[in-house]
Amino acid sequence: MKLKNIIYTLLIIGFVAFITYRFIENKSGDSNSKGKDEKNKSMTVNGIVIQTQTFDNNLSLSGSIEANEQVDIRSEASGIVEGIYFKEGSNVSKGQLLFKVNDLELRAQLAQAKTKEELAAENERRAKLLLQKEAISQEEYDIAKADYKLAQAQIQLIQAQIDKTSVRAPFSGKIGLRSISPGTYITPTNLVAKLVNIGKLKITFSVPEKYANQIRENSNLSFTVTGSTQKYTAKVYAIEPEVQIATRTLQVRALAENKDGKLFPGTFANVELPLDIIKDAIVIPTEAIIPVQNGKKVFISNGGKAKEVMVETTTRTDASIVVLSGLKVGDTLITSGVMSLKADDAIKVKVK
Repeated sequence: MKLKNIIYTLLIIGFVAFITYRFIENKSGDSNSKGKDEKNKSMTVNGIVIQTQTFDNNLSLSGSIEANEQVDIRSEASGIVEGIYFKEGSNVSKGQLLFKVNDLELRAQLAQAKTKEELAAENERRAKLLLQKEAISQEEYDIAKADYKLAQAQIQLIQAQIDKTSVRAPFSGKIGLRSISPGTYITPTNLVAKLVNIGKLKITFSVPEKYANQIRENSNLSFTVTGSTQKYTAKVYAIEPEVQIATRTLQVRALAENKDGKLFPGTFANVELPLDIIKDAIVIPTEAIIPVQNGKKVFISNGGKAKEVMVETTTRTDASIVVLSGLKVGDTLITSGVMSLKADDAIKVKVK
C-alpha cells in the first residue's frame, strides 16, 4: 500500500513539473518574439536632402535712435532775461537769436573802457614824439604803449562779455520747451531749452565680436521702431575702433534721413544688419543640431539606420544655421526626433 502511494505521489510531482516547464518555455518564447519585434521596428522621422544655397544673412539687433546734433541751451552770462525770441517746439536756424540777457551794466563799462583807451592812445602818441626828440627814455615810452594795449584788451574783454548776453542757435534744428520767462534771473547753471537736429538721426547699436570683421562703413541697413511696421533705411558711417571688453561687442553708428519727422530721438530701433553673403552654403534647420560635450552633432540616414555625424557650424539665424564641415551634398539629414535617436537605430525617413 505504501509503495502504491509513493508511485502516485511521484506521478503527481512529475506532472506538475512538466506543466511548470511548459509554462516557463512558452513565456520565454513570447518574450523573445516580442524583443525581436521591437528590435526590428523602425522609427519614422522627417528629413531633408542636403543641397547648397546662397545664404543671405541678416543680423537682428537692438539699437537706440539719437539726434544728429543735440545741445542744452544755457546762458554764459548771468543776469535778467530781457527778451525771448523763439517759439517753443518751433524750428530755428543757425545763428538765430534765441534770448537776450540785460547788458546795460556791461555797456556802461564798455563806454568807460573806450574813454580810457582814447586817453591811452593819445598818451602813446605823445610819448612816441618825445622819444623821437630824446625827451623821454625808451622805458617811459614802453610803459605808455603797454597802457594803450591794455586799454584795447579791456575793450575786447567787455565786448566779449556783451556778446555772451545774446544767445544764438549753434545749428539749425527744433527747439524744445523753455524753462524761463522774461524777467527771470538766470546763471550758466540754468537750462533754458533743448535744441535738437532731427532732420537726420543716428542709430547706435552693438554687434557681437564674432561678426566684427563683417561690418563695413557705408553699408546699408534697415530698421523699424516700436508701434510701426514701416521700414526705414540707414547707412553705417562710423565704427568704434575697439571691442568693448565688458560686453564683447563692437559699437556701430548709422545715419538715417528723417525729413518727414516721424522718428524721434530716444526711441528703440529694431535693426536688421546684412552680413556677408555666403554662396554654395550648406544650411540646415537649427532643430537638427544636438549640442554635445565636444561640439555639435547631427543624425543622417545611412542604409535605413541613424548615423551620428559631428559638424562645425558658423553663422546662424532663428531658424537655420550654416554648416562648414561634416555634411555633404546628397546626405539625408534627420530633422525630427533627434533627441531620442541613437546610433544605428532603424529609421524610416519622410523627406520633405
